[in-house]
Amino acid sequence: MNTFLIALILANVLLSYKGFNDYSFFRKYEFHIGSIRSGEQIRMLTSGFLHADMGHLIFNMITLYFFAPVVSAYLGNLLFIVIYFASLLFGSLLTLVLHKNDYNYRAVGASGAVTGILYSAILLQPDMMLGIFFIIPMPAYVFGILYLLYSIYGMRAKNDNIGHTAHFGGAIGGYLITLLVYPNLIFLHPLMVSLLTVPILLLFILIKMKKI
Repeated sequence: MNTFLIALILANVLLSYKGFNDYSFFRKYEFHIGSIRSGEQIRMLTSGFLHADMGHLIFNMITLYFFAPVVSAYLGNLLFIVIYFASLLFGSLLTLVLHKNDYNYRAVGASGAVTGILYSAILLQPDMMLGIFFIIPMPAYVFGILYLLYSIYGMRAKNDNIGHTAHFGGAIGGYLITLLVYPNLIFLHPLMVSLLTVPILLLFILIKMKKI
């Protein structure tokens, strides 16, 4: 495991743990529309290192652990870090745009960054297989699509503090940056490139129809 990945996982674990046990710290650095629009833009970054609960943290870190090595192997550690933080910010920006008038909107999680890495890895190695619960085999691209479809459900349900909207911003960030760096993927894996756009397009259709 490369040192960049270890550092990111440690940062998420330590800061999330601090947030679990320090309510004022959690509130100070979470994503909060009212605070961001008042000038606290740093929350667009810091919120990506906080999590709603232990399950949320573990799920994101396991996903990162499985997919990050693929991105590092194909693109190198520097581009891995670029995609991680760019996807985090893409997620925050999309959330800010879609919820700009909801001053009470709050969210946390590395989901945007992790989804960006997930999408990048699937584009780079579309034949990957995952063992869901370490038993059930599933193509990685199916996992990626289901992950975003679950995010649509979460956005509509609005029953948790998880940044579901950020998943899509992150996916867009990872998707676009990877294709900019490695445009031949469009010709090497046209079906995969197309399939991964499906949940993103579905989201914007639902937004246009005012279903979200």
